[in-house]
Amino acid sequence: MPQVQSLQINYQTLEEFKKFRENGLEELSMLEDLRANMIEDNAVSPFYGIYEDGKLVARISLYKIGAKYNHYTETPTDFHELMKLEVLPGYKGKGYGTALVEFAKTLGLPIKTNVRLGAQDFFLKRGFQPVKYDPIRDRGENPYIWLPE
Repeated sequence: MPQVQSLQINYQTLEEFKKFRENGLEELSMLEDLRANMIEDNAVSPFYGIYEDGKLVARISLYKIGAKYNHYTETPTDFHELMKLEVLPGYKGKGYGTALVEFAKTLGLPIKTNVRLGAQDFFLKRGFQPVKYDPIRDRGENPYIWLPE
């Protein structure tokens, strides 16, 4: 299984994220998220990634959300919001996306993500379940939840 690493909040990571922006969807860009964390001087990085031959090839962000904002599980508890899972072209199909999701599961909290069109099977195979859509809560998003056992 590929090794997932916490990504530093610094200018080197900012440069690595630019490669994803060139290859990916604008909505997946984490440049602004990273810049905001740099400005706020956050010590704990919500960004995780996988390197191959010294190059960042896959990444996600995981934000810990407090129980009072949990409208997805029967018992409100803290959870992680998994966002912006992305693997660079040429590196897909190597298990990097799965490794990032499995890493998130090891943190022991429920995980909520908004699944993009075409990615439903990926998340279903990894134990996520769709949440009954609520137009007020979800505002056009497509939430899926994974619950620890």
